[in-house]
Amino acid sequence: MTGATGLLGIKHAEAIAEYGGNPILLDLSQEAVNDLSQRLNKNYGVISKGYKVDITDEKMLQDNVHKVLRSYGKIDGLVNNAANNPQVNEYDGVNFSRLENFPIDIWNKDLAVGLTGAFLCAKYYGYEISRNPNGGSIVNISSDLGIIAPDQRLYSDSSLKEEEKKVKPVSYSVVKTGIIGLTKYLSTYWAHRNVRCNAICPGGVYNDQPKEFLDKVHKRIPLNRLANPYEYQGTLIWMLSNSSSYLNGAVISVDGGRTAW
Repeated sequence: MTGATGLLGIKHAEAIAEYGGNPILLDLSQEAVNDLSQRLNKNYGVISKGYKVDITDEKMLQDNVHKVLRSYGKIDGLVNNAANNPQVNEYDGVNFSRLENFPIDIWNKDLAVGLTGAFLCAKYYGYEISRNPNGGSIVNISSDLGIIAPDQRLYSDSSLKEEEKKVKPVSYSVVKTGIIGLTKYLSTYWAHRNVRCNAICPGGVYNDQPKEFLDKVHKRIPLNRLANPYEYQGTLIWMLSNSSSYLNGAVISVDGGRTAW
């Protein structure tokens, strides 16, 4: 699993371990993945390992696949979870979030991690899954913003001029929409080898956001709240397991109903 030590990555890893899987944790900090794998092994009695891997570095991924296969013999599933989430703030004194100011270097980094990284992981880990006699499952983590556009009114300050108002940056929506396209492609590519690929589109997650923001966003969600970090675990395990053996190419919104409006 990529992005293993992020807010949702930790919860994904805990769910896999709780149901008896051995989570293979990939992230940029060796210390962080080691701490998480040790905690999972202690709490759930699994054999989890963590690796420092930059998923935009193809050689690192190739090397890591060999390490994983030496330790486990096979790979049963892949969770493409890693992504940058560009914040609604300033960059070098400029409101970079607006499309007309958005820096090309941040655009390139966001696409490299969220989209190119997912492609490369599918290229190497997904291929190994396809070599299993019984195949396996790939789960891509998209977003409700892969289905709908950001509601920029959530971030708007009426006291500012239009060119000064902060917005949700463009790269996040582009990456998460691209992830859905990658999901559709992969769902047919190795289907003859029983490799299924599906996408989860999570909604926003509560993480101590300001009350003013929460009041506005809750009104746009039928359940009138953001998700708790653990509320995507059931969907993830269902998609990874044989309980969803006929689910392939699906894009599942888990967003409190936001995209239904």
